[in-house]
Amino acid sequence: MAKQKIVLAYSGGLDTSIILKWLKETYDAEIIAFTADIGQKEELDGLEEKALNTGASKVYIDDLREEFARDFIYPMFQAGALYEGQYLLGTSIARPLIAKRMVEIARAEGATAIAHGATGKGNDQVRFELTAAALTPDIEVIAPWRLEQFREQFPGRAEMIAYAEKHGIPVTASAAKPYSMDRNLLHISYESGVLEDPWFDASAPENKEMFLLSADPEDAPDQAEYVELEFEQGNCVAVNGERMIPRISWRS
Repeated sequence: MAKQKIVLAYSGGLDTSIILKWLKETYDAEIIAFTADIGQKEELDGLEEKALNTGASKVYIDDLREEFARDFIYPMFQAGALYEGQYLLGTSIARPLIAKRMVEIARAEGATAIAHGATGKGNDQVRFELTAAALTPDIEVIAPWRLEQFREQFPGRAEMIAYAEKHGIPVTASAAKPYSMDRNLLHISYESGVLEDPWFDASAPENKEMFLLSADPEDAPDQAEYVELEFEQGNCVAVNGERMIPRISWRS
């Protein structure tokens, strides 16, 4: 009898690295790792090899950057969409796209379930699962952080890091990088770990590696710079005369 196939939304971070191995062991299943390239850049380096070494039977790393900008970021800007009228949708706007592609892969591979590493107390789980339910209502969704068995085994990050070390899974979570981050074309956000300390100073010299998409204002040039943007049908199509993708309107 063929093993169950599960498509996992995989970032290569601590949580999904542990979840990949845990799913494989717990469900005795074939795990297909999927990573959406939505602008993470160097975070994608070595990801396929790492997923395979952790136990994935197959790895998809799909370039969804143009679709992300054209069909998600641009419409969001045009709608002026904000969560509860004030929170920018930098991370969340990518979740429906990721879930959409997961469902497509599940169909192509004959998988009966998809899995994600979203916590049981946040909104990402809703974004993943409502998208999946809308596209393929009969597919199973496995959310380890909502399973008591998983939470009992991993009550904290220390237990997850120990599990990774035991199984030879390389992870970046350590004293050298005591926080998590989410990056895409649109933005980068940081959370948890040392950032929960209100006295933590992200702009201190020893912490300036956090400035990946911008510069610390103290280090920015003293002279102003003018940027010329060109629009077509409400979409920005060129910067300083250089045309870029997406080149077509999302409405066309």
